[in-house]
Amino acid sequence: MAIDRTMREWAQSAGGFALQGHRAWLGGAAVSVLAMMVATPALAGSVAAEAPAPAEAAEPAAEPASDIVVTGTRIVKDGFAAPTPVAVLSSADIKAQAPANLSNFVNQLPAVTQGSTSANSSGSLSNGLAGINSVNLRGLGASRTLVLVDGQRSVSSATNGVVDVNTVPQDLVERVEVVTGGASAQYGSDAVGGVVNFILNKKYKGFKLTADQGITTYGDGRNYRLSGSAGFSLLDDRMHVLLNAEYAKQDGVATIARSWNNNGYFMIANPNTAAGQPSWINGAGIGPSGYTAGGLITGTSLSSASALVGKYFMAPGQIGTLNFGAKSTSGYMVGGDYQTTLAGHVGTNSLMPDEARFSAFGRVGYDLTSRIEVFAQFGWNRYIGESFYQQTPSTGVSIKGDNAYLQSLYPTVAAALGNSSANTITIGTSNAGYPVPGSHNTRDVYRYVVGTKGKFDMLGREWNFDAYFQHGETKSHEQLINTWQTQRMALAQDAVFAPAGNALGVAAGTIVCRSSLTSPSDGCVPINRLGTSGPSAAGLAYIYGNQPWRDQTLKQDVAAASLSGDLFKLPGGSAAIALGGEWRRESVSGYVPDEFQPLKNANGTTTARWLYGNYLPNTGAYNVKEGFVEIDLPVLPGVNLNAAARGTDYSTSGSVLTYKGGATWQVNSSIKLRGTYSRDIRAPNLSELFAAPTARTNTVVLPAGIAGISGVTAGTAGFVESTIGNTALKPEKANTWTMGAVLTPSFIPGFTASFDYYDINIKDSIGSITSQNTVDFCASGQTAYCSNLVFSGSTLQSIVIQPFNFASQHAKGFDIDASYRTMLSKISANLPGTLTIRGTTTHYIANVVDNKIFPVDYAGVNGGSLSGSNSSPSWVYRISAFYEVGAANINLVYRGFSDGVYGNDYIECNGSCPTVSNLNQYRTINNNKIKGTSYLDASVQFKIKSERVKDMSLTFVVNNLLDKDPVLVGNGPTGNNVPAYAQTNRSIYDVMGRTFRISAKIGF
Repeated sequence: MAIDRTMREWAQSAGGFALQGHRAWLGGAAVSVLAMMVATPALAGSVAAEAPAPAEAAEPAAEPASDIVVTGTRIVKDGFAAPTPVAVLSSADIKAQAPANLSNFVNQLPAVTQGSTSANSSGSLSNGLAGINSVNLRGLGASRTLVLVDGQRSVSSATNGVVDVNTVPQDLVERVEVVTGGASAQYGSDAVGGVVNFILNKKYKGFKLTADQGITTYGDGRNYRLSGSAGFSLLDDRMHVLLNAEYAKQDGVATIARSWNNNGYFMIANPNTAAGQPSWINGAGIGPSGYTAGGLITGTSLSSASALVGKYFMAPGQIGTLNFGAKSTSGYMVGGDYQTTLAGHVGTNSLMPDEARFSAFGRVGYDLTSRIEVFAQFGWNRYIGESFYQQTPSTGVSIKGDNAYLQSLYPTVAAALGNSSANTITIGTSNAGYPVPGSHNTRDVYRYVVGTKGKFDMLGREWNFDAYFQHGETKSHEQLINTWQTQRMALAQDAVFAPAGNALGVAAGTIVCRSSLTSPSDGCVPINRLGTSGPSAAGLAYIYGNQPWRDQTLKQDVAAASLSGDLFKLPGGSAAIALGGEWRRESVSGYVPDEFQPLKNANGTTTARWLYGNYLPNTGAYNVKEGFVEIDLPVLPGVNLNAAARGTDYSTSGSVLTYKGGATWQVNSSIKLRGTYSRDIRAPNLSELFAAPTARTNTVVLPAGIAGISGVTAGTAGFVESTIGNTALKPEKANTWTMGAVLTPSFIPGFTASFDYYDINIKDSIGSITSQNTVDFCASGQTAYCSNLVFSGSTLQSIVIQPFNFASQHAKGFDIDASYRTMLSKISANLPGTLTIRGTTTHYIANVVDNKIFPVDYAGVNGGSLSGSNSSPSWVYRISAFYEVGAANINLVYRGFSDGVYGNDYIECNGSCPTVSNLNQYRTINNNKIKGTSYLDASVQFKIKSERVKDMSLTFVVNNLLDKDPVLVGNGPTGNNVPAYAQTNRSIYDVMGRTFRISAKIGF
C-alpha cells in the first residue's frame, strides 16, 4: 500500500524513527489525548472560556497596544489605518475550523479563487505540480500572489514560482494577513494580486501537543495530524528557543466514489448539426463513442468485415454489439449504451491523494541587548504524495488478423479477418485490467534564515532595523507510476503464435511478439489488448519497466536589510520612513536519465518514449538587486499620505521601477476613506525563462511573402515546432488602484465595516501562442514574432514556440467586510456570553484576459472548458459567527457563491441559434447556466483549565453539515481525460461531502 511505502521511504531516506503500528497509534491519537485529559485530576474544577474571536472582528479598543508591522506597509501602523486593504485571520479562526491543512482554510476566503490543491492537481504528471497547495488572489493566477513567512520570501515549490503553503508550520501561525491589492513597491515581484503573509508566534512559551483527525460521512478520506511545539527561554531570559514538529497523513481515495458522478454529465459537440441548433450541448446520459473497457471495434481494413464495426470485446469468448446513441464529432454520444462506454474509465481520477507530510521547525533568538536580537531559524518540510490520473483510453489501436489473442479468445472476429496479418481491425479501449497511471512525488523544502533586528537611537529618534540572509532549497523527486513505454507497447500488442523452427527456439504455438521472430534478443513480452480480463503480469512488467523520474533542485538566496523610523512632526503626527535593499538569486537544476527523456531525432524533433512524463531537466538562474523607500506623512489630523518606490534590476531583463501612492482620511469618528494607486510587476519565473526544449512536426498555413521573404508561396507547409523557454522575457506590469471606506459607527459599539473597490490592469502579460498564431501575427505586421520563423531560402524549416510579453488582463471588483462583537448582556442582562459575527464577500465584476486573438471575461464562470486559474463566480461570500459562553465556543460558518455561466460570450439557444462567424468566442450552447451553492460548517470548542495543565481544549467540527452534493457541470468537449474527472468543478464545489473532524490540544 502507498502508506506503507511512504513510511519505508521516510525511515530509509530521512533516517526516520520506527513507527510500528502507526495506523492504530495515529488513528487513536486524539482519543489518547482525550483519555489523558479525563485522567487529569481536578478536571471538573475551574474552567475558563477561550477568547476565540478573530482579531479583525474585535472592537477597535481591543487592538494590541504594542506596535506591529502590518503586511502592506514596511512602516509600523495599525491595520485599519493602512491605505491598502488588509484582511487578518487569527489563530482562533484556524482553531475553530481545525483544518487538515492550512490551504483548506485560506482557500475559503472570498478573495481567493481557484488555485492548485493536492486534491485537484493529480493530473499534473509531467510538470511536477501534483500535490502543491497554492493561493490564487483575485483570479490572476497563483504566480501573481506573493506568499511570505514573517514578511520574508520562501523558496518556490516548483519552477512556476508557486509556494506550497503547507510548508508553513500550522500550529505556530499567530495570524494570516492577506493584502488584496498591489504591493510590489513594498515587497517586490509577484505581488500583483496581493500578498499572503503567515505570521508566526515567535515568542511562544510552553509546551503543547495537538492531535486531530477527520473522516467523511462515507467513511473515506481519513486524515490525521500530530503536532508538538515547545518554546522556552535560557540565559536569564535572553535566549528564546522555539521548536515545532508535525506529522500529517491523508488516506487517499483512488477513484471518484460518489453517486453524483454516475450521471454521464458532459459538454459535447452537438450531434444535431442542423441549422439553428447550438454547436455545443451539455447534459446527462452522455458517454464516449469511441471505446469500451475491453475494446470497441471502430474500423477495419477489410470491407467485407465491416459488420465488425460496433462490436466490443468483453470476457474471453464474449462479444457485444454497442447500441450507439446520437454520435458527436467530439467523440461522444447521447444516449445508447453510454454506460457501457463509460465503464472502466469514468471516475478513475483520484478523489483525494494519498499523502504524508513531515515537518520540523526551529528558531533560536538571542538578545545581545534589551533592544537588539540576533536569530537563526530552520525549517524543513517533506511531502510524499501519490495520486492517480486516469484509466487512460487508447484509440486507433491496430490489431492484425493473425493476432494470437484475437485468434484464441475471439476466433469469430479473427475468422472474419481471414486470420491474416494483411487485414486489421482498429479498436478503442480504456484498457481494462491495466493499472491506472499516476504520480508518486517526494518534495523536500529546506529554509535557513539568520539575521538580526532591533532598535537604536539616531538624530534624537528611535529607529528600527531588520537584516537577514535566507537560503532555501526545494529538492523534488518526481516519479511516475503505471505509465508504459510507447515503443514497447507497440511491439508487445503485436502478438502472434510462434511457428515451428522459430529463431526464438520456443515451441510452436507459443504466443510471442512478432518482432522477436526476427530479433530474438529484443526481450519483448507479448501483451493482450483485448477484453476485460486484463493482461499478464509479465506483459505489464515489460511495458512498464523502470518508471520515469526526474530530480530537480530549486534554490533561493536572499539578503535583505531595512530601516524604519520617524523623521519629523507634522500637524497629524510624526512623518515616518522605511528604506532598504535586497539581493536575491533564484536557480533551477535537474537530472533525468537518458532512458526517461524524449528521443531526439535526426531532424531536430523529439519523440515521446512514454505515455506520460518524458521529463527533461531544467537548468538556469537569475539574480535581482533591489532598493526601496516608503514614507508616511500625516499631513493633517486624520489625513495620511503614503508613498513607496522600488528600483529593481534583473540580470535577465534589466531595470524596472515600481511605485505606490495611498491616502487615508478619517472624516470623523465613524468614517475613514482610503485609496491607493500602484505600479506592480511579476517577473518571469524559472519555467518561463529556462524550460528545456522539446520539438515535434506540425503544419501551418502560410501567406505569400511572409516576413519579407520572396518566393514563399501561400498554402500549407510542414515544419519542426520547437517549444522552449524565453530568457528575453520582461516583467509583467500592472497598474492597480483601490478605493474604499471603513465604517466604525459610534452608535453601534463593536461594529466595523469596510468596502474596497479594486481595478487591476496587467500589460505585457506572459503567455504562449500557437504556431499558426505566430505566423498570423508576423503577417499582420507584428515583427517581434517574425524572428521565431526560421526559413531556409523560401522553405519554412521551424517555428519556435516560447512565452512572450504579448497579452493583457484587466480585473475589477470589490470586497465588503463587516464584523460585530458584543457581550449579550448588553442586549439583555440575562443573556450570557459574547457574540462575534463577521461577513466577507467579494464581487468579481470583470476579469478579462486578452491574448490578442479574442478577449475572454472569466468573472462569473463557474465551470466548463473556460474554468481555470482566472475564473471565479461573480459573488463569493463567507459569514462566520462565534458564540462564547462559559467553557464553550460555538462557531457557525455559512459560505458559498452565486450562479454562473460556462462562458460570458456564449449564446444560449435551442432551435433558433444564430450563425456565428467566430465560434471559438461566441459559442452557441443549449444551457449556459451553472447553479451556485452554499455550505454550512459548524464547530464547538471546549477549553478546560486545571491545576496541572495550562491549556487544554477539544474541538469538534463538521464541514458541509448538510452533505450537499456538488452541482453537475458539463466538462469537455475536448480532452480524453474528461470522463475520468469529476462531473463538476472540483475547484469550487465540495466533492468530498460531509466531513467530521476532532481536534485535541494540551499545553503546559
